[in-house]
Amino acid sequence: MSIDEILKQVKRVHFIGIGGSGMCPLAEILISLGYNISGSDNNDTETFRKIEKEGAKVYLGQVKENLTDDIELVIYTNAILDGNEELEYAKKHFPCFERAELLGAMSRIFTNCIGVCGTHGKTTTSSMLTQILLEAGLDPSAVIGGKLPLIDAYGRYGKSQNFVCESCEFNNTFLKMNPDIAVILNIDEDHLDFFGNLDNIKKSFRKFAEKTTKTIIYNGDDENTVDTLKDISGKKLISVGRNDSNEWTAKNIDVPGGFKSSYDAYHNGKFVTKVELSVPGEHNILNSLCAFAAAYESGADVKSICGGLKNFGGASRRFELLGEYKGITFADDYAHHPAELKVTLEAAMKMGYKNVWAVHQPFTFSRTSLLLDDFAKVLQIPDKCVISAIMGSREVNTIGIKAKDLSDKIPGAVQIDTFEDICDYVLANAKEGDLVITLGCGDIYKAARMMVNKLKA
Repeated sequence: MSIDEILKQVKRVHFIGIGGSGMCPLAEILISLGYNISGSDNNDTETFRKIEKEGAKVYLGQVKENLTDDIELVIYTNAILDGNEELEYAKKHFPCFERAELLGAMSRIFTNCIGVCGTHGKTTTSSMLTQILLEAGLDPSAVIGGKLPLIDAYGRYGKSQNFVCESCEFNNTFLKMNPDIAVILNIDEDHLDFFGNLDNIKKSFRKFAEKTTKTIIYNGDDENTVDTLKDISGKKLISVGRNDSNEWTAKNIDVPGGFKSSYDAYHNGKFVTKVELSVPGEHNILNSLCAFAAAYESGADVKSICGGLKNFGGASRRFELLGEYKGITFADDYAHHPAELKVTLEAAMKMGYKNVWAVHQPFTFSRTSLLLDDFAKVLQIPDKCVISAIMGSREVNTIGIKAKDLSDKIPGAVQIDTFEDICDYVLANAKEGDLVITLGCGDIYKAARMMVNKLKA
C-alpha cells in the first residue's frame, strides 16, 4: 500500500529522528491535520522540544520500547545509521517510509504545492517565497531547509492550499514529489558521489519537471536548465533572468554593497515595479525574481510581493549576520560548493570591509577531491583564507584527500584542523573593520559562535 493511501486511513504516526530540521516541520503539519504524533531523537535540540510543546509525545534516545502497539505508520530520516535498534524493530512490525516519501505525499495533498529546486539557492528562495505569501495573507504551509526568522522555524502549517517545499536533488529525493509549480533555479555539478556526472543530474531534474503538474518557473539564463527543459510539453513554462528573452526580467540592477540591493522587475518587456532587497549579493537578484514569479502565479499582489522581499532579512546560515564585536563583523553561510562560495565571497568583498576572512570547512572527501581546483580558485577571492579539517559526514576517506591538499593550492591560506585553534588564530590576527565569515554545510558555524562568545566574554 502506498503512503498516500495509508495516510488516508491512519491517525497515529511515529517519527524516528523527529528533532531533525527536515522532520520537525512535517510532524508539525501532521499534528495540525489532526494526526496523533510521537517521535524519538538522540539529540535534545530546540526543534525536539518545540515539537513536544506542539503536542507530540517525544522520547530522548532511540530504543525499540519507544514503539507502542497503537502506532500505525513510522516515518524515519535517512540520517539514521544502520543497526539503529528502534528503526530495525519498526521495519519488522510497522509500515515504514523514509522522510522523502512523506514529503512526496504532502506535495499531493495540497493543490498549490510549489517545489523549489536547484543546485544553489533553494533555501533562500523557499524562505523568500514563504515570507511573501505570509505577508500577502495567503497563509502557506512550508518545509524549508533553513530557519526563517519571521516564523522562527524550519516550516509551518497554514490553512490555505499553498505549500512551499524545498525540493532537494540529493539521492533523487525530489523525485518522490509531484509539485503543482516547480521553480528550477539552476543546474550544476554537485553530489557527484551519487550522480556520477552532469548528464545524470540533468536527467533527474528533467524527471522532476515532468512530474510537475502545472507550471515550471525556470532560470532562462542558465544553459544547463534550458537544455534540460528542451521540448518539454504539457506545462506552462515561465522563464526568469536578466536577458530580455525571459518572461520575467531584472533590469537596472543596483548592488551598492552592504545588505541592500535593488532592481526593476519587467514582465514581457513591460515595467512592473521596483524591487528592494535586504540581503547581499547579485545572486539574490535571481533568487528573489524567481520567488516573485512563483508568488505572482500563486495569487499574491505586486505590492505584497515587494513588501515581503524588502522585509526578508535572510534565512539561517545564509549570509547570516551574527553581529559586530570589538569592531570585527561575524557572519555565517551554508556555502559548500565552489559556485556558492564564489557568489557569497564576491558579495562579501563588495561590502566595504578592510579584510574579508573566509573560514571554510570542506564537506565530504569526494566533493573536495573532485572539485579541488575549483575550490582553490574561488577561495582566493577573500583577503584571508583559513581551511579546517574536512568533514567526511557519510563518507570514509578512501581517496586519501587532506585539507592541506586544498590549502596548498591557495596562496597565503592557513590550514588548521580544530575549531578551537581556528578561533584563537583568527581572533589573534583579525582587526577592527574586518569581516569574518564561516562557510560550509557541516558544523563550521560552531567556530563562528565560538569566536563571538570569546569576544563577548
